[in-house]
Amino acid sequence: MAEATLTISSRNYSSWSLRGWLLCRMAGLDFTVEVLSGDPASRAELLHLTPSFLVPRLTHGGVRVWDVLAIAQYLTEVRPEAGLLPDDLAARSWSRSISGEMHGGFINLRSALPMNLRARYTDFKLWGGAQADIARVVEIWQEALKAHGGPYLFGKRPMVADAMYAPVCTRFVTYGVDLPPDCAAYRDTIMDWDLMREWIAAAEDEPEEIEELDMEF
Repeated sequence: MAEATLTISSRNYSSWSLRGWLLCRMAGLDFTVEVLSGDPASRAELLHLTPSFLVPRLTHGGVRVWDVLAIAQYLTEVRPEAGLLPDDLAARSWSRSISGEMHGGFINLRSALPMNLRARYTDFKLWGGAQADIARVVEIWQEALKAHGGPYLFGKRPMVADAMYAPVCTRFVTYGVDLPPDCAAYRDTIMDWDLMREWIAAAEDEPEEIEELDMEF
């Protein structure tokens, strides 16, 4: 029997579910996945489980955590050997800062480019607010990659910040967003990550009747 349960929403549409799942896998947590669809009954069930109405929701022993950054912090405490954050204090603070920026910002990008792993668009029209958010993502990636040598944001292995920005990589693929070469290489590294391949394969097998959610979960 698995030691934990991760409640998620649609694999195809839910960027927050992807982040939580990546973090749990990176931490080496033994967990089962409970998928709730976007129908009213499932939403009512989710609301009962977590009053903030957010996914993912991690249940581990007697602990319940339902916010991605809270899940990340919890996993760094219970699985320190997983190395989810850099060892260096300055790099660790940097990682927390850009992860927090993704968690609380980029509203225009989220609205204009919703996550949809199965879709592909050509000549997608980006409006100004989304372009500004994309420019900021590019800046974040370039600074971290230059400072830490890549191929991931903080060096040779993926960490919390990479999990936070992984759904953005899928959006850039879905909507054909042009990127500078270093950022395109980082996007491709994330998309070729074995955990991302596993998640995307599961998303492709997701029933078509799961409807696109009307808010980002």
